[in-house]
Amino acid sequence: MKVEEIQELSIAEIVERIDLEKVQLVQLELNHVVSPLENPLKIRHTRRNIARLLTILGQKKVKA
Repeated sequence: MKVEEIQELSIAEIVERIDLEKVQLVQLELNHVVSPLENPLKIRHTRRNIARLLTILGQKKVKA
């Protein structure tokens, strides 16, 4: 997800997206422990998406 796409979302939508990404991250990590993922970089991308979402959320809260 790109920064421009995230900035267009409302605060509530960003919080919802963060929750979904965190659930997906836990699921990916558990699956990776049981059997290696085909693309383990998905874990890194998911973590970075969460970080992007949290950064934009913080910026929006400061502006509001």
